[in-house]
Amino acid sequence: MKRILYLFMACCLISINALAQEINWVTLEEAVKLQKKMPKKIMVDVYTNWCGPCKMLDKNTFHNKDVVDYVNKHYYAVKFNGEGNDVVTFDGKTYDNPNYNPANAKRRNSAHQLTRYFQINAYPTIVFLDEKGKMIAPIKGYQQPQGLELYLKLFKDDAYEEMDTQEKFTAYAKAFKAEFQG
Repeated sequence: MKRILYLFMACCLISINALAQEINWVTLEEAVKLQKKMPKKIMVDVYTNWCGPCKMLDKNTFHNKDVVDYVNKHYYAVKFNGEGNDVVTFDGKTYDNPNYNPANAKRRNSAHQLTRYFQINAYPTIVFLDEKGKMIAPIKGYQQPQGLELYLKLFKDDAYEEMDTQEKFTAYAKAFKAEFQG
């Protein structure tokens, strides 16, 4: 009986730990609505089903405890399939993927209109939007937790507004002290 109780308690602890390490993903429409109640920036993970670095970003970075905690506290997080067939209303317009081919759902497909609106030409790309839904910057490629930390903090604290030259960003990045583990 004790073994069963210990096993049950261990399973509960593992389940709670696994749940605690999840980013609270919402749709873009939900994020915009939430911004009206409580302003925060939006982080949009634009991925595809066939993209290996996208899967690594999800597994290694978006499940990192420090990243999860920081994103959940300071951002509304959106996961968006850049070649999917969702209909999305954003910034007063409706976007879809008229050339979407269901037979290609697990491989390269047509780019979604919202992907084109954000001018994304590589996956993964993390798009950061300000509290009014305006684009701050797209960050292309796989990011490790510490690499993403730099951008999360740069945009959250509005330090990017002072970065009007590459030299200023380089100096910021060089002086940046990563705190995230992993």
